[in-house]
Amino acid sequence: MFTTRPELTGDHGMVASTHWLASAVGMSVLERGGNAFDAAAAAGFVLQVVEPHLNGPGGEVPILLWSEAARRVSVICGQGVAPAAATIERMTALGLDIMPGTGLLAATVPGAFGGWLRMLREHGTWSLRDVLEPAISYADKGFPAVAGIVNTIGVVERLLRTDWPTSAQIWLPGGAVPAEGDRLRNPTLARTYERVLEQAESVTADRDGQLAAAVQAWYGGFVADEIARFCAETQWPDTSGESHGGLLTGDDLAGWEATVEEPVTLDYHGYTVCKTGPWGQGPVFLQQLGLLRSFDLAAMDLRSADYVHTVIECAKLAFADREAFYGDPNFVDVPLKALLSEAYSRTRAALVSETANTELRPGRPDGRQPVLPSVRTDLTADPSQGVSDAPMPDGVGEPTLGSDGRVRGDTCHLDVADRFGNMVSATPSGGWLQSSPVIPALGFCLGTRGQMFRLQEGLPSTLRPGSRPRTTLTPSFALREGRPWLAFGTPGGDQQDQWSLQLFLSLVHGGMNLQEAIDAPAFHSVHFPSSFYPRLAQPGQMVVEDRIGEPVIAELRRRGHAVTVEGPWTLGRLSAVARDADFPGRGFLRAAANPRGAQGYAAGR
Repeated sequence: MFTTRPELTGDHGMVASTHWLASAVGMSVLERGGNAFDAAAAAGFVLQVVEPHLNGPGGEVPILLWSEAARRVSVICGQGVAPAAATIERMTALGLDIMPGTGLLAATVPGAFGGWLRMLREHGTWSLRDVLEPAISYADKGFPAVAGIVNTIGVVERLLRTDWPTSAQIWLPGGAVPAEGDRLRNPTLARTYERVLEQAESVTADRDGQLAAAVQAWYGGFVADEIARFCAETQWPDTSGESHGGLLTGDDLAGWEATVEEPVTLDYHGYTVCKTGPWGQGPVFLQQLGLLRSFDLAAMDLRSADYVHTVIECAKLAFADREAFYGDPNFVDVPLKALLSEAYSRTRAALVSETANTELRPGRPDGRQPVLPSVRTDLTADPSQGVSDAPMPDGVGEPTLGSDGRVRGDTCHLDVADRFGNMVSATPSGGWLQSSPVIPALGFCLGTRGQMFRLQEGLPSTLRPGSRPRTTLTPSFALREGRPWLAFGTPGGDQQDQWSLQLFLSLVHGGMNLQEAIDAPAFHSVHFPSSFYPRLAQPGQMVVEDRIGEPVIAELRRRGHAVTVEGPWTLGRLSAVARDADFPGRGFLRAAANPRGAQGYAAGR
């Protein structure tokens, strides 16, 4: 099979990410003796700088990791929570029936800094200064503007000029939209991180003490003070059409910390797949696998209409359960054991027929009555005609803003494996330059993850003070015979656990290597409600890359799918690293990255 680049193999270390600079920095850490956790953190902070349209310091990060010392998979939750003042009553008093997609009202506690430092403190070896120096250097001295940044700034140029002047000062250098390849700088952000380091190093010379002091500076010191002041004293236009301040306070930040959790797992054909809890959409990957166990995928051509139809129909069922049952388990009783049980999966899989279904059909795990949010539908396409003229949904592809100016966000991803046996999969996101105005004293903006809350009582995803939003961020990890095998993931909002699933199935059933699986034509469903403002559902609709072939597309339409056909290299930005060292005849680490967008790269030796 033709691939756009080789699958990398080696035995020293591997890094794969959505930006070549982050991959290069991560690999440089491994070359200089750092472990996978040092490398992942250094690469993650670089991504905040060089992919500001996809993530930032005001965002969040969920992390899945294998520690060879502990010999287990852990989840680090770097997802912040809703402010104490964020209630449905507060929002409805402002005339809102849906959380804004931009601005300050949708901000949750920025969890990325705490998430990365929790991982460093428990598993890393490098000092915080060594980890942060590459990001500080790029922010201070500059980095090349990739096409995605330029396109994003171009779409929101008017917004920045007229409504968010603090953002315009950084992202419209010289008063103009930068050109691709221009050097962009953010010296204010560089100074923020330098100040954090200065304060941490003034407290103690001890590495762990410095990490703790840095967390204090961020969540209980000058960073928290500036965030709280900006939210309380300023108001900015958002997608509601009105101007609003923020709800985050110093107490909200001081009361939060990144947590370590057990992964949710499912066994599939000799592999164990690990995901985050249902505060994220991660278990929907596992539910899809549970449904697909009822079908003989190994007997199918992975580019056939039979295969695509089966995967899409199972996705619809799993994501319907996501809408009905997923939420922060600290606040909601999620029937996860029942949702992942073999009996429930078999019952649900029996609903898959030869034709496309256009209903949102959650199940009844443990006999529970599903509770669905109000669904806004986009009926631009008529599924009976088998064709769709609907716009690409939120969070899909590059660029992530529509030509109509609707602000969307996307995500980054990175994977690392080191020679010591450690592996990391992380999906940093949020705090995009297009999400909210820059805090001038800090050089970054807050995130808008709160847009995933529902302003409707009684739902698992209802807005609740102190609750985590049901995020779409979903790194993936898989074990083979109980040993670490694969760390993988992708940006893409609701599509993350569809594109990542296709990679996994291509490896398990298609016999592909990592690069072949990433390069394979991608597809996904947009049948269920989007997690992003304005929360539209597009019943019966799906999206495919045209490389899948006209005969397959025609057959899918005959079966009742409304198919939107996109360009040959448009869907997904997957990356992955794998470890075969424990298996006879191999002994290599492997890596691959996505060619789409000419930005993601893997590095290793």
